[in-house]
This record gives sequence, C-alpha cells and structure tokens, in this order.
Amino acid sequence: MSHPEITLDLLNQRGVGRLPGHLGIVITSVGDGQVTAELPVQPHLLAPNGYLHAGSVVTLADTASGYGCIANLPEGANNFTTIELKSNHLGTARDGTIVCTARVEHKGRNTQVWDAVVKSKETGKTLALFRCTQMILYPK
Repeated sequence: MSHPEITLDLLNQRGVGRLPGHLGIVITSVGDGQVTAELPVQPHLLAPNGYLHAGSVVTLADTASGYGCIANLPEGANNFTTIELKSNHLGTARDGTIVCTARVEHKGRNTQVWDAVVKSKETGKTLALFRCTQMILYPK
C-alpha cells in the first residue's frame, strides 16, 4: 500500500454523512492495490421492481475502487476523480449482503484503472463486473 496511514477506520469515516455512509457501505479490507467493501441489501437500495437497483451496485463498486485509489495515490498527489466507468450486471439480489473486491490494474502517475467484482456474500454468485478509470489530482 502506498499510504499505510490509510486505515479501515479512516476510509469508513470518509463515508459518514456522504453517499457511501448513507447507503450503508462498509470497507472491510484495504491493502496494496486492493479494497473490499460490503453493502447489506436494504429496501431503500431496491428499484421499484423489487430487485437491487443497478445504481446501488455501481455505487458500491465505485466506492471500493475510489477508496483503493486514495490508498494508492502516487507521491505528491492529493486526490482523484472518476473519469470513466463501466458495469456489466450479471445477476441481482433482493436480500442478504453484496460484497465488492476492487483491484488496481494500472497504477500510473496520472491515471489509475480499477476492476471490481460484486458478488452475493451468501451464494458467491457474481452480480456485476465493473471497471473505472480515475484521474489523479495534484495540488496547484
């Protein structure tokens, strides 16, 4: 990990009062080039059809990837912003917990590319594949 001072507690505190905290996302592990996060499926995360809203899944994957980027910023960088994301939804859930593991595929000075897999914690079934590109930001 580029920044060992980035802890689980610090990452989970980042989400308090923001979308990740509001949805209930919990970061469960952070390491060199990898972050794992969980999200209990609750009624407010469902679409009107009663299934998990795609936006809930994307938010989990984007959060895990973004927090991974924060923990792996290059020297001199102070932040990032997502500039592109793509998701393929292969399944859904109505209950239980979904788990996301995000892994860095490219850790450059100006961009990072993260792949994430979202699964059902109970069944292990893959629900979504996600890829995002982040632009690394530097102080002016």
